[in-house]
Amino acid sequence: MWNRLPSDLLANIFSFLSPDSLARAKTACRYWRNCANSYPLCTAASMVRHHQAWFVALPTRSRGLCCYLHNPNIDKWHVLSLDFQPHPTRPIALIGSLILSRPTDSTTLQLAISNPFTKEFRCLPMLKIARANPAVGVVILGPAQHGPSLHFRVYVAGGMSEAPRGAATYEPTMEVYDSEDDAWRIVGSVPVEFAVRLTVWTPNESVYSKGVLYWMTSARAYSIMGFEIRSNKWQELSVHMADKLEFATLAQLNGRLTLVGGTSGGDACVWELDERHAWCLKEKMPVELTRKILGGKATWATTKCVRGDGAICMYRDLASGMAVWREVGERGRWEWFWVDGCCSIKGERVQNLPIKGVLIHPNLAPSCAFSKQG
Repeated sequence: MWNRLPSDLLANIFSFLSPDSLARAKTACRYWRNCANSYPLCTAASMVRHHQAWFVALPTRSRGLCCYLHNPNIDKWHVLSLDFQPHPTRPIALIGSLILSRPTDSTTLQLAISNPFTKEFRCLPMLKIARANPAVGVVILGPAQHGPSLHFRVYVAGGMSEAPRGAATYEPTMEVYDSEDDAWRIVGSVPVEFAVRLTVWTPNESVYSKGVLYWMTSARAYSIMGFEIRSNKWQELSVHMADKLEFATLAQLNGRLTLVGGTSGGDACVWELDERHAWCLKEKMPVELTRKILGGKATWATTKCVRGDGAICMYRDLASGMAVWREVGERGRWEWFWVDGCCSIKGERVQNLPIKGVLIHPNLAPSCAFSKQG
């Protein structure tokens, strides 16, 4: 009976499987493998609805090409080789189930996309203007016009560029990469004071909400810079308790700009930006999870935060464990969970490492995004 099912119906059944179960199903026969590969957007969209995102931990220091994965469906850690990559990379953003990254061994920005589960990797074309340490943001526009992939744009602003006579200067321009065109173009200017802050004090991570790309400055007191895409205008927003937060990260929940942060000797909290541009307390981390993640310390300074579809995760390093606030059920209810860190895999001890985490829904289907020539 199973080999007589129409491929679109079988793909819909596959969409309810977790990524590890889907991987086993694809090994059953050629028809099942081809079916799963032919409807990747169908299965990917349903995985976001029905399954939790996996936590991917990438070492921030070059210790071989590998990463560590936490499968929330069975609460188990795995190690995954990244030997398909030509060099170690640092993640910047997610594009669906793809990771946008930059090399760790180069100061000049060269962006690449990869899928660690299918071992696909591709460098994007070089920017129009070579620049070091700019701010990077991603906007997903929807399904691609041709093929089972996503149409996206990557925005790059500020950074240091080469000036006459070998000097360096802050680059007061923004350029954008469009995945449909597979090319960069300069789209506007950046005020010099914003270019400086985007270069010196802004991590690469961005959040897109209601037509605006936002970046958080890393210097205390924190502030937020936004770029309204339609009007090409820059803006600045204040941060709640800006001078007291020891760590601060931007997220997006239900379309609203969200702030996650922790204060010295206090709690980690989640705030939402309302229609009046005022920050409203949304959630506070439970006391028992606060004790676990701080590990006896009285500071949040080493805490990192990553957000994904329906989840926010706070962590310090590979072994310390994670506090996860995620959506459960279909009524918009959120709950807190604790995930033990990665100390051993298959009985073998794993060395604790500083990491950069991403939350990703694994997609096992090849993407046409890797067929273009960068």
